[in-house]
Order: sequence, then structure tokens, then C-alpha cells
Amino acid sequence: MKSYKLIFTGPPGAGKTTAISVLSDTPVIVTEAKATKRDPSHQHKQTITVGLDYGIIKLSSQEKIHLYGTPGQERFDFMWDILTEGGIGLILLIDNVRTDPLEDMRFFLKSFADFIKKTKVAIGVTRMDISSTPKIVDYHQALSLFNLNPPVFDVDARSKKDVSLLMQALLYSLDPGLNEN
Repeated sequence: MKSYKLIFTGPPGAGKTTAISVLSDTPVIVTEAKATKRDPSHQHKQTITVGLDYGIIKLSSQEKIHLYGTPGQERFDFMWDILTEGGIGLILLIDNVRTDPLEDMRFFLKSFADFIKKTKVAIGVTRMDISSTPKIVDYHQALSLFNLNPPVFDVDARSKKDVSLLMQALLYSLDPGLNEN
């Protein structure tokens, strides 16, 4: 049986748990706790991931993609190295409503730089329907400082189509020959 491991990361409230839930063919395992005032996301999110989220996409009887979501809070960053072990790529979700989403993106790109060097990253910007700035072009401009040119999409984490397209873009960047079948 062949299996692959994709990692979802980003700040609290960006939609990691939701994205994994819409993609997974199995019930998602979540390790969430009640958000407190210590958590900046407590104003719009009742719970936060404190360990991981986990789901599975069944490609065929012999192939699966394991989906792992990291906690978004820096105080749980010890989980990031554990969860990326054996991963083939990173999906970074950024919440466009947060105070400085471009800084959030820079922070997570720096935090996962070693993993991204070995694999690839695709970036989904969520909640652009609520805040249209920064724009996708602003994200691309900020990425030039990292010498990266990953796919960047406006994504609704509740939409299986949106999240699936983001995941496909990541997989295609890992193996451009995927669409030849």
C-alpha cells in the first residue's frame, strides 16, 4: 500500500481543521481545546488545535493521502517538526482577516523553511470575502523576498473544490508529470 503525507499549517483560525474535514474520506481526528483570552483567535473561534488534525483521502484501494494539520499557535511549535516528518508537501493557509496576514505568511515560511526546501509549498488565502486586502498580488510580491514562487489561491476552506484545487496545485508542483495520465 502506498501512502503520502501532506501537512496543513497556518495561524489559528485560517481553516486548517475545516480544510482537512472537507477533503477527508474518513471522520477527522482533532485535538482541540477551548480557546482562551491568551489565544488571539478567541474572538472568532471557540476552539483551537493543540495537537493535530488528521484525515485520510482514499485514492484507490492501494493508495492514500494522510492529511495532518498543525496547531497554529507558536507555543505548540514543537509539534511542527514531529508532524512534518515524512511529509511530501506543505499547504499553508493564511487568514486574510488577521491583523497582518503577510507577516503571518512570512513567519510560517521561515518556521517551515527547512521542510519547504526538501518539498514544496502551496498557499491558500482564506476569508478574502471578508477582507479583500492584501490581494493575491501582494502575497506574490512578499514571496519574492523568499525566492519562492508557489501557487497562491483565494480559498474558501469550507469548499471541497477550492481546497482540492489547492492540494492538486501542490501535488502538481511536486510532480509536473501528474497530469499526463
